[in-house]
Amino acid sequence: MPHSIITSNNSTINEQLPQRLFARRQVIPPRNEVLWRIERGAVRTLTWSEDGTFITLGYWGPGDIVGYPLSKVKPYQIESLTSVEVSVVPPHIWYQDIDALLSHIQQAEELLSIVHRKPMSLRLWQFLVWLSEKFGCDVEQGKLLDINVTHQEIAEVLNTTRVTVTRLLQQFEEEGKLLRSKRQIILRFTNQFMRE
Repeated sequence: MPHSIITSNNSTINEQLPQRLFARRQVIPPRNEVLWRIERGAVRTLTWSEDGTFITLGYWGPGDIVGYPLSKVKPYQIESLTSVEVSVVPPHIWYQDIDALLSHIQQAEELLSIVHRKPMSLRLWQFLVWLSEKFGCDVEQGKLLDINVTHQEIAEVLNTTRVTVTRLLQQFEEEGKLLRSKRQIILRFTNQFMRE
């Protein structure tokens, strides 16, 4: 008798799905027949141009669904930004993760709208806010970005240079919009610097 997953609340039972672990900076293998649900950690999806320039397509964390079936972009890669634990979601139960699939579309469109904002300072600030809402945690001084993204990776997302990102981050720090310590960034939301 074939094994099937039956749930009463239309959600998958994580314990019954195969789990995989990936180390930081490891590439999640290309499999056209599965989606990956992130249980712990963060990944980015990316492609690259003919000249080798990386193009980040999205940042994804716990509860998000990623996978090769979600994209027509070639080449396409899923890279772990931290150590990552994922569940392997086979096609016959994709319908159970419809909320995560809709969220994937919404987040991709939100990031696309940010990438086209002008001037560059607004684009960077809104990207940092987007990251803080997705990967941030509240601390006494503001919102700590709980993901380590390099200036070069930010530049790749925003279609600018690393030098510009570094200069604008210094400017934000001087203006009191953010605090930096080591590799951590804390966004400070005051009435003057709202999230929008």
